Formats: sequence, C-alpha cells, structure tokens
Amino acid sequence: MKPMDIEKESFAIIEKELTTNIPPEYKPIVKRVIHTTADFSYETSMTFSKGVIEEALKAIKEGVDIVTDTNMAKSGISHKMAEKFSCSLNCYMADSDVASEAAKREVTRATVSVEKAAKDNPDCIMVVGNAPTALMRIRELYDEGIFVPRLVIGVPVGFVNVASAKEEIIESGMSYIVARGRKGGSNVAAAIMNALFYMAADDDKEWRRYNRNLCLCRRQSCGIYASVRQGSKRD
Repeated sequence: MKPMDIEKESFAIIEKELTTNIPPEYKPIVKRVIHTTADFSYETSMTFSKGVIEEALKAIKEGVDIVTDTNMAKSGISHKMAEKFSCSLNCYMADSDVASEAAKREVTRATVSVEKAAKDNPDCIMVVGNAPTALMRIRELYDEGIFVPRLVIGVPVGFVNVASAKEEIIESGMSYIVARGRKGGSNVAAAIMNALFYMAADDDKEWRRYNRNLCLCRRQSCGIYASVRQGSKRD
C-alpha cells in the first residue's frame, strides 16, 4: 500500500468511527489530531473560539510569524507549508538570553519565551503544546494589553495547572483552539497547525468540499435576496 493510500484509509476509518456531529469547519483539525494520536477523546475535548478558523486562515495567508513553546512542535510543523505562506517558525526555549533571564527570575523558560514573543512577534500565532506556564503568561500579558496573538493553539499536556491554564485562554476573549483537560502535547500542537496550513492552501479535500458548499449557499442566498429586492421594486 502506498503512503498516501495508508493516510487516506486512516482518515476514512476515523470518519467512520466518529460519534459526534462535528461542525464541518472544525472537522479537518479534529480528524488530524485523532490521526496523530489515535485518541478519539479529542472528538469532544477540542474547543474553538467563534470565528477562529476564518481568523487563523487570514493570519496564515498574511504570513504572520509562528512561535512554539518547544522545538519538537516547531520540528513537527510543515516547514514546506510555512515557506509557502512566508510564515517564519520560531522557538525561543533554547535561547541563551531566555535561559539566563528565567534563571535570574526563577521562572520557567516558557514564561520568558512568551515575553520575548510579545516583544519580537506581537502579531504571531502562538503554538503551545507543552508548557501551561506559557498559556498563563499569554493570558497575563493579554489582560495587561501588551500581547494580543492572532491565534493561541493551547494544547499542553500534563497534570499541574494544565487544565486550568487552558480554561484561562478560553475565558480570555482571544482567538483560540484548545484541547480541554490534561491531554495534548507538541505532536497535537503541530497537527493543529498543519491542519490549518492545509486548509489555507486548500489541500484538504473535506475543507474544499465545505468551502464549495458554503459558496453555493451564499450564491443561492444572494440570488434569493436579489429576487426579493426586485419583487419589492415591482410592488
């Protein structure tokens, strides 16, 4: 079996085993996360802010910077797609200035990395798959009016402050894609970002089908509206 055939069959199996009615604009992301993890609990734990898909795709097409909280997440994001949209991939966790500042203040590197992103990449997409302290600092800087990322992908994994940090992002008013609860990881964060890239490039078949149907509905609605307007003028 060819590699592409394996992926195609995997997604067909996922589609068959889904048990909830996922909105079509979210389904490509949820299915790619399940494909990455083989964990169907993401079917119900994935949470999206209103209008986030439209905002995320707009940001990607504008070539905004992407900042991750681990080099693993950075490595897992499609560099080819990032180059296609002129999106730079950044991770500051291993930077010497971040390490020294974190040690000096006795805070996590993730905290300082977020501060560096707020300064150097204020209009970025934040991709967080490991450190809940990154989400907590994003929320603090957002509340202070210092940092307003275009999108926060918040899927850190673990037990301490993980679930609560995700809820802080959900309650913030920012654009977000979050996996509620303890589960997540750098692989999940990268999968979400890659799904968005494929959607922006119109490379996801399900997304293309949804877009075609949406455009058709809009055209039909415009036609109905135009007919009503013309009828009103005649009356």
